[in-house]
Amino acid sequence: MPELGSVIIRAMTAEDIDQVMVVECSAFDVPWSRQAFENEINTNQFATYFVAELAEKIIGYCGVWVIVDEAHITNLAVLDGYRGLKVGESLLRQVMLYAISRHAHSMSLEVRVSNAIAQNLYRKVGFRNGGIRKNYYSNNGEDALVMWVRL
Repeated sequence: MPELGSVIIRAMTAEDIDQVMVVECSAFDVPWSRQAFENEINTNQFATYFVAELAEKIIGYCGVWVIVDEAHITNLAVLDGYRGLKVGESLLRQVMLYAISRHAHSMSLEVRVSNAIAQNLYRKVGFRNGGIRKNYYSNNGEDALVMWVRL
């Protein structure tokens, strides 16, 4: 097991994108493109991303959009080998605090109906089931569970 005592959660920069792409490709069958992350960091005024860094290596990230008083988690991923060590929970809690600081009152996300591990994490920090988006995921048509939390 890696030692996680010195994990730093900080705002993501454009210089982090190469390492974030490693995490993204390890976590998702249909990863976001480099250009998508560049657009989020450089262009999307509503988007903020955080990274979890251990010894100058990015081991996870989480993105959020804050629009008026609502926040939406765009994605959350942890590098294989560091999962189950509360890195995702730390990122999620940081993003929730950030959204509160930006005056968001609620937060939502979508998660695969088959992803019980992620759903358990979201429930642990207060998210509740809100509905189903049918055929949400383009790679296999899987439904997404929409989850919400009051901040």
